[in-house]
Amino acid sequence: MSSQPLEPSRKTEILNFDAEQRCKYLLKQVVANQQVWILTDEHGSVMVTTDEEDCIPVWPNEEFAQMWATNEWEGFEPKAIPLTQWHKKWTSGLEEDELSVVVFPLPDDEGAVLYPTELDDEIRQMANKVK
Repeated sequence: MSSQPLEPSRKTEILNFDAEQRCKYLLKQVVANQQVWILTDEHGSVMVTTDEEDCIPVWPNEEFAQMWATNEWEGFEPKAIPLTQWHKKWTSGLEEDELSVVVFPLPDDEGAVLYPTELDDEIRQMANKVK
């Protein structure tokens, strides 16, 4: 499911959102597009440490994920995880590995950190709102 690139003014607006606003934006986009975006290479997905939590960063679309693929993450590629697969495999897998999720980080703002089940619950709540 590929979406149209954002208009530059809209992209700038979103990039100026605080962590909570970016989280809400991600939830809406994940529900609308039925996918969560991560960065991966041949070894697996990007992992970061924030406030002593090991996390997998997630983004609302390929465009924002690609923005993160610089410096130490150069060479990582955006990958869409279908929402059904996220619910069935990723949430429990992240929980078992004691990993959290950092939601829509930016190079200068790490974003909200949630437990995988919290993110799952937030996605389900958003999906129920848009029905």
